[in-house]
Amino acid sequence: MSDETLGVPRHEHVRGLASGTHPSIGAPLTNAFKRRDGRSAVARARLGFFAAWLAFVAIGWLIPTPTGLSAQGKATLAVVAWVAIVWVTEAIPVGVSGMLVPMLLVLSHASPTFSKAANGFAAPVVFLCLAAFLFSSIMQASGLDRRIALALLNRFKVRTANGVIWAMFAVNFVMSSVVPAANARAAALLPVTNGIVGLFGDSPRERAAKKAIVIQTLVYGAMISGMCILTAHLPNMVVAGLIEKQLGIRISYLRWFELQWPYLGMFAITQCWVQYYFRSRRVPIPGGRAAIAQMRANLAPSTGNDWTVLAVFGGVAGMWATEAFHHVPSELVALIGLAILFAPGVLSFGWADVERRTIWGTLFLLGGALSLAAAIGASGLAQWAADHIYVFARGHGWWATLAIVMLATHVIRIGMLSNVAAVTMISPIALALALRLGLNPVAFTMLVSDTDSFAYLLPTQITAGVIAYSSGVFTTADYAKVGAVSVLIAIVYGLCVIAPWYAFLGVPVWDAAAPWPFAH
Repeated sequence: MSDETLGVPRHEHVRGLASGTHPSIGAPLTNAFKRRDGRSAVARARLGFFAAWLAFVAIGWLIPTPTGLSAQGKATLAVVAWVAIVWVTEAIPVGVSGMLVPMLLVLSHASPTFSKAANGFAAPVVFLCLAAFLFSSIMQASGLDRRIALALLNRFKVRTANGVIWAMFAVNFVMSSVVPAANARAAALLPVTNGIVGLFGDSPRERAAKKAIVIQTLVYGAMISGMCILTAHLPNMVVAGLIEKQLGIRISYLRWFELQWPYLGMFAITQCWVQYYFRSRRVPIPGGRAAIAQMRANLAPSTGNDWTVLAVFGGVAGMWATEAFHHVPSELVALIGLAILFAPGVLSFGWADVERRTIWGTLFLLGGALSLAAAIGASGLAQWAADHIYVFARGHGWWATLAIVMLATHVIRIGMLSNVAAVTMISPIALALALRLGLNPVAFTMLVSDTDSFAYLLPTQITAGVIAYSSGVFTTADYAKVGAVSVLIAIVYGLCVIAPWYAFLGVPVWDAAAPWPFAH
């Protein structure tokens, strides 16, 4: 899901949302969204469960090894088929599916030992992700997420729907430094956004303004703001981990920001398009600043503990940003921050309050995803798949090849809810394909993986879209119509802005021989 998943099957996830019991969201869904739950979801999950095991056995033991693929590669393909079916049908919680990946790799003989099969769970980015999840839970338990959002809205003196969208994008960007997943940010901002759109009336212009605010804030803003901060988007960490393992290139927190920050400009373009589509530019907020100030006044007063937590977060963020100077890895900095936060007396609440807000399923999904991505590369499966894709991709310029692969990625993504799942399967193949085509493996892999995060055709493609849809403000038709153009914007932006920026920094997508320019 966005990258990120809440670790439960969709039918259970929706049931928890509908009842208002979800620890991250806690808001009731509209009746239209509730109807997505029920017998059809359960039937699909059961069918997917049996289909996944059937595919696993058939590929692993019944069908002959495809030409050009090793026995280990075929075994890995059996695991990929199992995982793909489970993730698409949500047959079991995705967190559990992540935990099962090492077992499947061993049973299929894709990996000789369990320790090797489970190496993704010991990757540094997993500990970085865990620390970031705990930081996010502390923000939620203390109420700092809501307090920061309303303080920034008040500071920006917003008076129109357009102002709300820009202010909430700033909120998204600030929160992305400590809230590690787009779905977590969208969930944290859902009550704030609902409170704001609740101020608008029911005239045609006001209804359109509400649609623009929800889609831009909870989906586009949450996804785009996470692109430039390594810890703000789980697919970032999957790609960084793959590049480090396969190419021996470590991309630090600061270096990732240097490569990716131009994605922030894409929000301005989607904002122009969304405003044009919904005609929402100058729709005023009923009650204006006073209404937002009242929402802020209703919050409990801040405490000394809140300021301590903010100081620790600020110190961790500063250390992450200066890793190139002190050379302390980001995961160690994060764990040091946790050690300080959990010192006696620092927090005004206990571990249980943090634990129940932590999205543990996503952590297990990430570990399994990294293990599977490593197996896809090491077994030769990625190279085998890349060889077949090469037949269609060869003979074009780098930009046409990249555009073809980006479009294909969005076709694949229509049936998948998880960014992490999609990037796990796509990124190793993209890396191998880049080498086969004579393109820069880092630039090509990052560009292809990045475009996956802009899967805006259906709300069910990313969890942030599901969360936004729960507001009941827009229909799937609204979302698809505005989203189709937004997907094209993302592809063109990657080709015309990000690829040239990479080249300016010394990582040209068209040159596989270009040395990594950031080596110490």
